[in-house]
Formats: sequence, C-alpha cells, structure tokens
Amino acid sequence: MTRFLIKRFIGLIFILICVTFITFILGYFAPGDPIRDMLGQHFTPIAYERLRHQYGFDLPWYQQYLNYMGLLLHGNLGTAFHPQQRPVWDILRDGVPVTAELAFWGTVLTLLLGVPMGIFSAVKANTWIETVNMGIALVLYALPIFTLAVFAQVVILWFDRTGIGWPVSGWGDPWHYAWGDLQYKLVPVFVYAIAGYAYFARLIRTTMLEALRQDYVRTARAKGVSEGAVIFRHAFRNAVLPLVTSVGVLLAALVTGSFIIESIFNIPGIANITIQAVFARNYPVIQATTIMVAITVVLGNLVSDILYTVVDPRIKNR
Repeated sequence: MTRFLIKRFIGLIFILICVTFITFILGYFAPGDPIRDMLGQHFTPIAYERLRHQYGFDLPWYQQYLNYMGLLLHGNLGTAFHPQQRPVWDILRDGVPVTAELAFWGTVLTLLLGVPMGIFSAVKANTWIETVNMGIALVLYALPIFTLAVFAQVVILWFDRTGIGWPVSGWGDPWHYAWGDLQYKLVPVFVYAIAGYAYFARLIRTTMLEALRQDYVRTARAKGVSEGAVIFRHAFRNAVLPLVTSVGVLLAALVTGSFIIESIFNIPGIANITIQAVFARNYPVIQATTIMVAITVVLGNLVSDILYTVVDPRIKNR
C-alpha cells in the first residue's frame, strides 16, 4: 500500500506543478498591462518602471515563474494588483471559511441523501418506488445547477409574500448556526447537495443492483443471513468501490458548482473574489484561487485513493 500511495502522491505533485505553470503562463500572456492600469492618471515612465520592478515584471518569464514557485513553497500567494501591494492571502482570508463551510455541509448532505436513496432504490428494484426515485434523480441530474439555484430563489420570493422574511442572498457568519445564520445557509447548501445527490443515488443504485445479483449474495441468503446483513455487510461493501473512486471527480464538479451557487446567492466566498478579480484583471488573485481549487481536487483524489486501499485490501499488496 505504501508504494501505491507514494506513486499517487508523486503523480499529484506533478499535476500541481503543471497547474501552477499553466496559470502563470495564462496570466503572463493575458491581454492588457496591469501596471499601466494601476497607475491610471498618475502614469509616468519613472513610476511605471519602478512599479514593474517592484512586481518583478522586468525579469524574464522563467525567472518570474521560479520566483512565483519559491513564494508558493513558503506559503506566499503573492501580491495583488488591486489594492496595490496587498498580499493575496489577505484578500482570500475572509472568503475561504465561507466556501469551505458551503462545500463541507453540501458534501455531507449529498452523501446523507444520495447513498441511502440509491440503496433503497436497488432494494425496491422494478417497483414504482424505484421508478419514482430514479425519475426524480434523473431530472435533478439533468438540470444545470444554476437553474436549480434560480428556481430556489424564485420559490423563496414566492413564499416571502406571506411575510416570512427568508433571505434570498448572503451567508451569515461562517461556522455559526444561530437561526439567523441558518436562514442564509440552508437553501444554498440544499441546492449544492441536489446535483451530487442525484449522481450518487443513480451510481449506488446501479452498483447495488449488480452486487445483489452476485453468487455470494444468493449464498448468504441461502444460509439464512438476515436481509439487512446481506444488503449492508455483503452487497454494499462491494458496491461502495465505484463510489470511492468517483469522490475525486465529483469533488471537482462540486467545486465548480459552488462557484455558481456563490455567484447567484451573492455569497461572499472565493467565487465572488475570483469574479471580481477577473473583471479587474487582478491576475495574482486569479492564479491563487485557481491553485487553491486545484489543491482541493488533488487532495480529494488522494483521499479517494487512500479510501480505496481501505475498502479493497487487494490494493495493499501492489
């Protein structure tokens, strides 16, 4: 198992290096001159060259990239263009807890809804219950997440005519769960979980159906093993393997979905910061958020590989 994880870790490090290089090159060749934009009406040749030197733009591109990587290795995300000379981490610091909270509770709710519903649909295969469950999951999976988010806002506004005063945007205090905070968080988290729920429900249903048809399940039933033990101890243990391997891929999709949800619900997380940076051509902030998303996805894949070695002992011998 150690060799397996070392190989995976080396591969993930290589992926992160590629991501940092691509994001740096895109920022380097991006149109416009951020130094000229920062100076605005105060532009003078002397001020222009001095500011270029402060940001290291007077160096060759490869030297700029090596300096950039050196800063990253020391935990420094660089210096923003707007506001001038402000560390990028100071800009991201307030948004990270918000996005992390949305992603955490959204993922937890996704698993709590999707996995049991997939198991239940497999157990009730070829019945109207399975048809209804999978029909709903298919519709939710087919709908774009921004459609679900806008629909949720429309529903909130429709009910708000009764005077309930439910907020349609915002987030509240990160990791605080007073009723006033929960009103902001419940709907975005639920919308976040819906797309993942539909994916997991269909995936678990398919793998559980295949597992329930295997010989070892029929043997367990013939021995008089209880139906609950057959489902969870025998069938689900093998059906969960595709679920574990899909965690990394699903995490990437959920990260993208969180950006859409934050934008529509005006949540002050990483998405809003990134969008503002794009319009302002604040490339250091864009590079930092891209790298943070890449690290999240890479760590998700690493966790998926570790979990796979736990649920499938054959990996330990590779």
